[in-house]
Amino acid sequence: MSTVALIEYEDASPEVRAVYDDIREVRQTDFINNFWKGLANNPAQLSRTWEQIKAVMAPGAIDAMTKEMIYVAVSVANACEYCIHSHTAAARAKGMTDEQHGELLAIIGLAHQTNGLVSALQLEVDDAFKA
Repeated sequence: MSTVALIEYEDASPEVRAVYDDIREVRQTDFINNFWKGLANNPAQLSRTWEQIKAVMAPGAIDAMTKEMIYVAVSVANACEYCIHSHTAAARAKGMTDEQHGELLAIIGLAHQTNGLVSALQLEVDDAFKA
């Protein structure tokens, strides 16, 4: 259950509707997900977050599918179920195959395991890695 009301388009202020319209246009969809509907309780934060996402997730040196896969990995590390689902769907929409998803999960699992071991062992970072 949400801790805030979800603001639907028809109930939104003009400022929120403008962000929703931009999301629809940029993403070429009529779907506004619950993340945005929840953030709409604070229109300034909604706008700021949307602008940040557009900038960071825009085409760049890292391709769009890889960006979504990185987002999945960080979402797993942060235990954000919502983000895991939404960014897995986005990665699949951008071409991620079942095989790539399986490898991604293997990498995430391995990183969790080895991170845990390093943390438990309290190892000093090798000087060669600090260069």
